[in-house]
Amino acid sequence: MAQQGRLNAILELVTTRGTVSIQEIVDELNVSAATARRDLNSLSDERLVTRTHGGGMALGSGYELPLQYKIARNADEKLAIAKAAVALIGLGATVGINGGTTTTEVARELGRSEHLISSGEEPGVTVVTNALNIAFELSVRQHVKIVATGGVARRQSYELVGPLVGNTIKELSFDFAILGVDGLSAGFGATTIHEGEAEVSRQIAQAAAQVIVVADASKLGVSTFARICDLSAIDILVTTNTVSADFRAALEDASVTVIVAD
Repeated sequence: MAQQGRLNAILELVTTRGTVSIQEIVDELNVSAATARRDLNSLSDERLVTRTHGGGMALGSGYELPLQYKIARNADEKLAIAKAAVALIGLGATVGINGGTTTTEVARELGRSEHLISSGEEPGVTVVTNALNIAFELSVRQHVKIVATGGVARRQSYELVGPLVGNTIKELSFDFAILGVDGLSAGFGATTIHEGEAEVSRQIAQAAAQVIVVADASKLGVSTFARICDLSAIDILVTTNTVSADFRAALEDASVTVIVAD
């Protein structure tokens, strides 16, 4: 396994268990103790874990991993969700997209979807985003008109936040908002870890005729720090696993359509 894959796997262990020992890493990843120590030291140097005698521990429940360490999680699910979400977007649509690993996959699917390639000079799809990585990736797609908001960049997520974002969004309207979230629950709705990103996502949703939330099963039934919107503000949830009966009832009460991607 390459180092990046090992680092992702170790972070997954730490996130799940809270603490992890050198021996647990050796057993789980089939690596030497020396390699486990080096990888833990690398993560500690990046301030992603706290190094302990004989292992490592999480920095805290509210700590946010950088995007590059989250991108590999549930990759197949994210790709399936992206395909299902983009199938809802018609030629000529205007789409607002926030940042995140799942919305990054949605953006890539928008960029390669043949049904969004126009025959004339008009763009096949217009994308407005506060995510620098999404704007960069889509800027080379001839059929995509890409609009990046202003704002201050967050290193953790590549998202632009702050009042400059709102100044851009308030002048625009979207056919669709496609939102990635860190949590989606009956009691607290759509949430994310950072309050600035929550505000931007809320503004994108408010500017859209339809709001689509894209979330894999790990986000369902979870509440994180900052609310984006209530369930009632969401039109469609695209996910991959069967939603629990209780949560599905809450979604139905809020008139949210659930699409389970294959």
